[in-house]
Amino acid sequence: MIFGTGTDIIEVRRVEEKLARTGGLKDKLFTPREVEYCESKHRPALHFAARFAAKEAFLKAMGTGWSGGHAFNEIEIVNNALGKPELFVSGKVREFCEAHRIGGMEVSLTHIKDLAQAVVVLERHPTAEAAVRVRE
Repeated sequence: MIFGTGTDIIEVRRVEEKLARTGGLKDKLFTPREVEYCESKHRPALHFAARFAAKEAFLKAMGTGWSGGHAFNEIEIVNNALGKPELFVSGKVREFCEAHRIGGMEVSLTHIKDLAQAVVVLERHPTAEAAVRVRE
């Protein structure tokens, strides 16, 4: 059963400028694996912006936004071996997902020269044994 859906779109330039002028912001918004992935790309800002949009979309799908003390770096987007982005959670976001039996988490990312967009779908499992994806 669908728990919630969220979408977000952002201008790549805004993310690029904010990261360039605000020290420590990358660590607040992204996990070390996300930073490593994005910085390995020709245009890192495209990939940072897409992940930022995914984190916003995730919070929208939760239906909580920023309330509850959820942090952006508790939501991680990592590409699998085939290049498909996958969601992993930790901290308060993980606690929320466990409490609401959210186990299915899907994300789609896209970006062009100036814009990045993401869509997130969260699924509620019928039993309390929902498997939340976690990165240790």
